[in-house]
Order: sequence, then structure tokens, then C-alpha cells
Amino acid sequence: MNTGLPVNTGRGVAAAVIAIAVLAGGCGTSTSTSTSTSSSAAPARRPVSLPLATSLAGDQATWAVVPMGAASGPNLFWQLFELPAGGGSWRLATPPDVGTNGAIAIGVQAGQSLVAGIHPSLLLDFSPVTSTPNGGRTWSAGAPNPGLADVPDALGTAPLGGRLIALNRRGSAELARGGKSGWINLTSTRALAASPAGRACQLTQLTAVAFEPSGTPALAGTCGRPGIAGIFAFQGGTWRAAGPSLPASLNGRTTQVLRLTRIGTRLTAVLQAGTGRASSLFTAWTTGSQTAGNQWRLSAALRLAGRSVVSSSFGNDGGAVLVLSGGRGEYLAGPGASWQPLPRLPPGRTVTLALPAGGVVNALATNGSILTAWRLHAGQHAGAGTSAGAGSGGTTASTTWVKTQQTRVPIQYGSSG
Repeated sequence: MNTGLPVNTGRGVAAAVIAIAVLAGGCGTSTSTSTSTSSSAAPARRPVSLPLATSLAGDQATWAVVPMGAASGPNLFWQLFELPAGGGSWRLATPPDVGTNGAIAIGVQAGQSLVAGIHPSLLLDFSPVTSTPNGGRTWSAGAPNPGLADVPDALGTAPLGGRLIALNRRGSAELARGGKSGWINLTSTRALAASPAGRACQLTQLTAVAFEPSGTPALAGTCGRPGIAGIFAFQGGTWRAAGPSLPASLNGRTTQVLRLTRIGTRLTAVLQAGTGRASSLFTAWTTGSQTAGNQWRLSAALRLAGRSVVSSSFGNDGGAVLVLSGGRGEYLAGPGASWQPLPRLPPGRTVTLALPAGGVVNALATNGSILTAWRLHAGQHAGAGTSAGAGSGGTTASTTWVKTQQTRVPIQYGSSG
């Protein structure tokens, strides 16, 4: 199997546009078997880095990416776990025969299918890309990427046709048909920033890639101009602004897109407006198959009060869960719902939340080679006073974490030394 980097063909803009049209349309045959970012593509002004712990729920499985082993260094190994729909236990599904010190980017597909890309780390200077049709029981290697960016949404899958989109370390977006077909440059941070849509938002960096439910490539990033959400869609041969309209209260704040991913028949985004203690977080969902025309629904604001996002995860029905610094968790049931604080998170060196089908929040806590799974349980206890959802002298609803599983993962310490 060829594990080298894709070769730069050096073809001009016209050839790139033809290749993009072929891949975006999902038909035809590419004449280039292996292309990568052109030498003229400039890196972002600064390397982008966002928290990589996450989980995504598909229609038949929920997937979680969590760090295990040591806290850092060559004995830190990221692991992939899968929870089948209706299943009671998380199962180790990490792709075999490749070092996962740099975390795992995932693109959820229908059923128990998934595409995974390994972030570069240590001596691994490219990104192996592999896919499974059956929940991680078997894997098939595809064309490696030159090196995925250090963001959770560095890899996305199209609804149909096996096409992939990736954001690499140089701040360029790339397309691949999947399998062994190699990668084709789509655009760079510099090129997109020079477009009318990029200039309007004063784009400074790209932070996420995805496909719309229609199959249209979409990119997200950070805008230097206040009051604009930097989401772009490739339509009619050009990049167009495709983000949600932000409320007037955010006109003086710059916005960064932390997440952009396709879940089922919608795009879901997480936006952070402002910085420091005045910053707020929003979740946004598309309401149709296209993001053009600002067809988005925006959640209520979540005041961060100086906290930062440690991990972010999404359910298949529009729900979102966040882990914030200080051991705080927040749950959003979906469009129209309000943010709800979760009970203090279970103990663990790292905790990642998940939303399997049914909307029951799971917590995956890791400590060394031990994974402990918890489920949020709603109960009742007697109360003498009045509280939300309870009458005076009645019962008060309470929630607590219930341990459901504890698993020791066979980590090969020293294998990356």
C-alpha cells in the first residue's frame, strides 16, 4: 500500500475548478490520481487548534473520541469507541496498526459506517485515512492526507458517493473521492480570504470543513469583522457567505466557528462570540438542505463567564452537550430548547459527553487505561419546599450520574517511543 504523501500536479486554477466540479457533482472520473495543496497556498496566519475530544451520533451508532494513557507525550493514545443503537455498552473500535497519539478525526455515515483520519503527531507527519462499514470490526485503508489540522472537524463525509473533505495543517481545504483516489486542493485560507465573501468577514483562519446535506462543500472559520459568522458554501463556482444572521447584540463582537459538522439532514455549528469573560456560545442548525439564504436556527446564548470549551458533542436529533473548564457540563436538547447545566461531571482525568439516540446524556471518563461510562439518571426525592417541576411539599426531580460500564483498554505503552 502506498503511504506516501499525495503528489502536487502543479496544474492551474482551471484544472482545479474542473476537479472540484467533478467531485462536488459526485460523477465523472478524475484524471489526477494524487494531488495536494498547491505550492502557492499560504498557511493560516497562525496554526489553528481546537479541543479534539468529541462524540457524534449517527442513525445506528454513536462514536466517541477520547484521550487515554498518559496525560501527554508518546504514551498518550487517543481511542475510538462505538455504542450501537439500542446497545448498553461502549465498544473499543480504534483503527488498528497506526499510532493515534495525535487524536482521531471522524466523519459519520449511515448505519455503522465511519471514516476516520489520524492527526499527525510525533514521527507521523501525515494522516492515515481509513473507513469501516460495520462499527469498527473491519477497516479499509484509503488515500492518506498530507496532515489534518488540529481541529475536531478536520474531516467530513458527503451524504452519498463516498466523497471526503479535509482541512489540512496549512489551512487549505481538500477533496477526495474516497478509497485510493488521493486529494485535490479545493481552496486555501488566503484564497478564500481574498474572495468577496472572505473579505466581507475578514477571514483570518479556517476551523472546520463539512458537506451540506445536498453535497455542497462548506467551510467555517474565524471572522475579524464583528457581527459575522464565518461559514461559506461553494455554489455556482464561487464561495458564498452561508452562515446564520447574528443578533444585533453581537454587532460589536468577533465570532469564531468552533464546530461545523453534518449530522443527518442538517448542518450543526457551534459559534463563540467575543472573548474573555464576556464571551457567549451559540449552537446553530440549518433548517433545509442548503445553507444559502441564511436558513439557520440559532440557540439562546450560553454565557461562558471566562470558561473555555473542553469538548463538544452532538446527537442525531439536534442535541448538543459541552464540557467546559472547571468540570461543568451543559446540555441543549435541540432547536428551541434552552441550555441546561448538568450535575457535576463524574471523576476522571478527562470526561467527554455523548448523546446516543433517545437523548440520554452519557459521560465517558478516562483515567490512564480505564474507561468508565456513566448515564444521566432522573429520579425523585421528597421535598418540603417548592422547586421547578414540583409543588410545595411534593417531590423534586433530581438527576445524577449512574455508572454503567468500566473497561480496561489494552494500551501499548512505549510503542511510540
